[in-house]
Amino acid sequence: METTTNLLMTSRDSSLPPLKVHSLIEPDYNENPEPFDDPSTYQPDVPIAIDFGSSEVRAGYGNRSDPSHIFPNRLTRYRDRKINRTFTFVGNDTNLEQSLRTQSRSPYDGPIISNWDYVEDILEYTFHHLSVQGHNGISNPIILSEKLATLQSQRENWYQLLFECYGIPQVTFGIDALFSFYANNEPRSSGLVINSGNEDTTIIPVIDGKGIVSEAKRINWGGRQSTDYLSSLLALKYPYFPSKPTTNQFQNLYQDFCHFSSNYDEEIDRILSLEALETENVVIEAPFTEVFQPEKSEEELRIQAEKRKETGKRLQEQARQRRLEKLIQKEEEYGYYTKLKEQLKDQNKKTILSTLQGAGFDDEQDFKKYLNSLEKSLKRARILDVGDIEENEQTETKFDLVDVPDEQLNDEQIKEKRRQRLMKANFEARQRAKEEKLKKQQEEEAAKLRDENWRKEDLAGWVKDKRNKWSSLIKARKEKLKMKEDMKDRKSQIAQKRMKNIATLAEERSRSGTKRSRQQATVDNDPNDTFGANDEDWLVYNDISQNPEALDQLLEEEYKDIVEIEKALLEYDPNFTDEDTLDAQYDWRNSTLHLFLRGPRPHDSEDIHEQHQMHLNVERIRVPEVIFQPTMGGLDQAGIVEICETILLKKFGSSRRELSTTCQKFANNILLTGGNMRIPGIRERIVREFTEILPVGTRLNVRMAKDCAVDAWRGMAKLSQNQNQYEGTYVTRKDYEEYGPDYIKEHSLGNCAFL
Repeated sequence: METTTNLLMTSRDSSLPPLKVHSLIEPDYNENPEPFDDPSTYQPDVPIAIDFGSSEVRAGYGNRSDPSHIFPNRLTRYRDRKINRTFTFVGNDTNLEQSLRTQSRSPYDGPIISNWDYVEDILEYTFHHLSVQGHNGISNPIILSEKLATLQSQRENWYQLLFECYGIPQVTFGIDALFSFYANNEPRSSGLVINSGNEDTTIIPVIDGKGIVSEAKRINWGGRQSTDYLSSLLALKYPYFPSKPTTNQFQNLYQDFCHFSSNYDEEIDRILSLEALETENVVIEAPFTEVFQPEKSEEELRIQAEKRKETGKRLQEQARQRRLEKLIQKEEEYGYYTKLKEQLKDQNKKTILSTLQGAGFDDEQDFKKYLNSLEKSLKRARILDVGDIEENEQTETKFDLVDVPDEQLNDEQIKEKRRQRLMKANFEARQRAKEEKLKKQQEEEAAKLRDENWRKEDLAGWVKDKRNKWSSLIKARKEKLKMKEDMKDRKSQIAQKRMKNIATLAEERSRSGTKRSRQQATVDNDPNDTFGANDEDWLVYNDISQNPEALDQLLEEEYKDIVEIEKALLEYDPNFTDEDTLDAQYDWRNSTLHLFLRGPRPHDSEDIHEQHQMHLNVERIRVPEVIFQPTMGGLDQAGIVEICETILLKKFGSSRRELSTTCQKFANNILLTGGNMRIPGIRERIVREFTEILPVGTRLNVRMAKDCAVDAWRGMAKLSQNQNQYEGTYVTRKDYEEYGPDYIKEHSLGNCAFL
């Protein structure tokens, strides 16, 4: 993650400096082939040290200062169907192509080796590149690392693989943490080693060079779990992120940007403040392909605008014509049924019922209901479909045929009479709408004048009333916003009530289904749809909020009213400031969620760069903190400090008031090692925590291993060079054949047998 780019984050506040944006790229894989040792320098008696970790394999001859081969502990099998052959790629060779890298697998399943076929191939690969020679087996002794409290079945498989497959003469097993301590201290030193690797974290006390594994503790958390934890946190934080980073990219994010906090409780309280985010927030941008639209000239934009305008006019005219046709159709239908009603006035009930049933009605009540519904629908259509009032005022208003009897007119004049009657009704409706609009404007002006006079005569009362109205609107707005959020949750009470009421309305409509097929029912002419005939019908929308769009419209109207009141209060109320307004309350600077998701800058949702950006802030200290507080990661275990407190203050003859001589040696020589200890800030945190728990005046010395990842191998090489100590650590082939695979050779740097 070393590659960064100074992309400027679009900000509505130009006074804010741009944030540095880091590119989310694939790590630099080592695609170079693993080198081979010079076969001429091969020595068959020199021990070979192999640190077979779950992340990397480090191998080399014990007479060297550093391992000659370090490669990922991964393997890929690729089947070439053209030549019908299977190829095996190990270590850096799996990085040659993307397909090989994605298909590569580790022999480990968590902290346990599960695929021993992979182990055999990886060992063969290692010996081959070490230029090991031997036709009847490998003559070099082997020193191999293992985890604390390794299962006996794992050791048995190692014995069988090394002795029976490769025919080695002897093998030494030791704990990686103790090997690292051995590399950084004298052979008979005492101390406390804290090792955090890829799969777990271990704390082992060491007395006179011997690891006291009976008092050792393990936390099931390491670098791999931290990477997965960071991946899960960011997936929850950005569930709709347009791309999915790979595991290696998350691992780079963890290693490059996470750090141990010196005081987690204090820092987590202040990290989401604007001041802290300016330095702690890290912006990560995923790669994407930006599509640039060619800029159009002013002439092209003008032509497009004219086309849109012409299209709009044409559509408006078509819609107006369709509405007019519907109005004429409704007028004809209304006229027909009105005449039918007049004809049935003097008829007996039997004739009326027979006539109405022939027309498709159930009874006289059904006919009256339909006629009333049609009349109301016609009135609404006359008012809503008249078009623009000012525009239509310029049309002719001659209706000379309206009052002429039909007997005096021919067919063409009758059609023209119907059209004039429709136009006259529309004209009268426009006039009424205009009068109502004028009346409403006059009422608003009068109310405005009364409000102004009230403000001049009683400013305090006026301000109090405005504030009360403003508070009521704010409260109502919050309730509606909460209702809007609850409607998104199907399990919420309001959503359940809404669905129940919708189902009830649907059931009522199904029970009152149409029995006649007089004509196709529509929204405008279905006589059975009587919803809305009564004013109480429309209250259902206020009760169950069945229309989210209506709720949004209501929120928008309330917002306008709030802004108007705030303008007046800002002008005449000296105690009402910009910080009291609604916009200030919902400012992104005051939103913890915004600061958490988008950092200390305003967010532009239309900016494609910001759509592909993640912000690391809380995660930078939360992920590494798990080894101090494992419960954060879902582990029912104690953290590093709690375990070390027990060892230093409750074991080996110590108490909280005074440390024993052995524990004083522990406190004076605390070694931090393991690949996960390369995260910055761990030493400062350990010093701070241990200073608080140890008695006053205790000499505390916490130091990092020279190379947290490689020192375990260096300790193995150092052991192979100390013949006096090395002779008591290995298991020979003869011992294996005599004692079987259950045999464990106990020594100061290895595991021990518990019966």
